[in-house]
Amino acid sequence: MDSLLSTALAAAEAAAQVQLRHFGRIGVDGAREKAHSDFVSAVDLAAQEAALEVIRGRHPTHRILAEEELPGDSAESRSRAWPEDGGFLWVVDPLDGTTNYLHGHPQFAASVGVGRKTVAPGPGAPNPAGGVFEAGAVVAPRTGERWWARRGRGAFKNGLPIFVSSIRSMDAALIGTGFPFKEPELVPRYLQGFQRVLPASGGVRRAGSAALDLCYLAEGTLDGFWEEEYLSPWDVAAGLVILREAGGLATRLDGTEIDLENGSVLGANSPELHRRLGELVRGVKGVVKRGRGPFSQPPSSL
Repeated sequence: MDSLLSTALAAAEAAAQVQLRHFGRIGVDGAREKAHSDFVSAVDLAAQEAALEVIRGRHPTHRILAEEELPGDSAESRSRAWPEDGGFLWVVDPLDGTTNYLHGHPQFAASVGVGRKTVAPGPGAPNPAGGVFEAGAVVAPRTGERWWARRGRGAFKNGLPIFVSSIRSMDAALIGTGFPFKEPELVPRYLQGFQRVLPASGGVRRAGSAALDLCYLAEGTLDGFWEEEYLSPWDVAAGLVILREAGGLATRLDGTEIDLENGSVLGANSPELHRRLGELVRGVKGVVKRGRGPFSQPPSSL
């Protein structure tokens, strides 16, 4: 295990241990609401500091982009741009699934990914002027599950190799999703897509953690996943490496590659299922074109 991957796993483990120590001792009434139904607690902050301490101790010159903004953070530390000098950028979600955590629900995790800017397009590179995530780790301490991957070296869960499922038929596929809880105005549009996917698939599940959804897709528990909300880079950085190394693929809903900006995610175990799931979701009528985010393509006919 090289230094990037070992650091990603150690940082995710450090954050997860903070989560576990305080699990069941803090609820929604002990958290602050950043936005509609989007909570941050003292555990988020302590877990983030634990993860950042590991990264800074091992790679003091690397830049870090973490979910929770702190007083005194510089503009550079909040930048969504890849370092221009080709240096590494760590992307950290100290507690993905905070609402689950505050309610005692076991589906929450720590997620740590690392990448850097690419000069030319290559396998896994979001775009010619973008970057590529090199390694990632997701740790779910309540369930004892740990996923990790290094680009070009495969994906693993608890030390064993993992691969996406072989299901290619939509009517047999189990699909994961996420609700647009931060933007209630998107709910009616989301429900139209849901109404298309549900009867066409083998079932739809919502875990409440995009990091875990991507890992479930990577290990074959899910066969596809979509979320129309503007997911942040820390929600998906580690999961994208793990999914791609397990043989899956993920893009924005409009088929463009995923970068460091907020945006949608469409993931699947194969190009066939990715195409079909995308057709179903993009078939929503009356959507508004919104750049690189959700529903940025005109509706397709099915």
